Amino acid sequence: MQIALGRYEEAINTLKGVVQQTDKEGEDRAMVFTSMAKALCNQDKFADAKRCLEIACGILEKKERSSPLVVAEAFMEISMQYEAMNEFEIAISLLKRALTMLEKLPQEQHSVGSVSARIGWLLLLTGNVEQAIPYLEDAAERLKESFGSKHYGVGYVYNNLGAAYLELDRPQSAAQVFAYAKDIMDVSLGPHHMDSIEACQNLSKAYAAMGSYPLAINFQEKVVEGLEGHGPSAQEELNEAIQVLEQLKEKASTSVSETLMNALPLPQEDEGFSAKNPHSGISAMER
Repeated sequence: MQIALGRYEEAINTLKGVVQQTDKEGEDRAMVFTSMAKALCNQDKFADAKRCLEIACGILEKKERSSPLVVAEAFMEISMQYEAMNEFEIAISLLKRALTMLEKLPQEQHSVGSVSARIGWLLLLTGNVEQAIPYLEDAAERLKESFGSKHYGVGYVYNNLGAAYLELDRPQSAAQVFAYAKDIMDVSLGPHHMDSIEACQNLSKAYAAMGSYPLAINFQEKVVEGLEGHGPSAQEELNEAIQVLEQLKEKASTSVSETLMNALPLPQEDEGFSAKNPHSGISAMER
């Protein structure tokens, strides 16, 4: 409660008293050190926070077989604290250990999906895009099985998966999962929710990457329309969306001009040159 109220010094002093009353090898002691680390982290005392988390992990590691669910949940909590300190590798490692334990518990398959989604997101965040994809794909399937195909959590996973595909120059795959995400967001959150608008923006990006500018413009116009409905609070996002829309229109115009130029017949002198150079007419197949 003291941590929630921002009274971190009081919380730390209280927890120091509590830790003396706990069993040195007990799960309760690990939880106290985890709470103490949270208070220290909120004070930017990262070295002390990490030391508390190391002690907690040392206790919990010995309980993996006897209390897998308790340990897995504790690792998930500790992982979030490492994430807050930008220690992403340690956070990912702890989540993977939690995932291994949860996969063996049939009643925790919904948690498996959530942890897989978190790992995938962190891998994407740290630039490990190819590693992120299988975790995100697995998370989407498990969350659909647990909560239904229209659950907003599935939409968020699809958004991240689409971003990963786009990063790997797979715009068609990205467009497909972004479309799923938009459909889910529209149903679960409503088409005017900021997350639904973001899904629309992502679709526009994917179609632009494919060179399908009419579709990209169509979705970007919906983004602009959606942001206009949010008033002054979304003015910065609206200005950026309008700028992107203008850029897409310019690219579309350039693309049409290039297509028309390529469709024009060759000049007469080229035809004469071609007649004098019979080899220039060799087909692609003959080459």
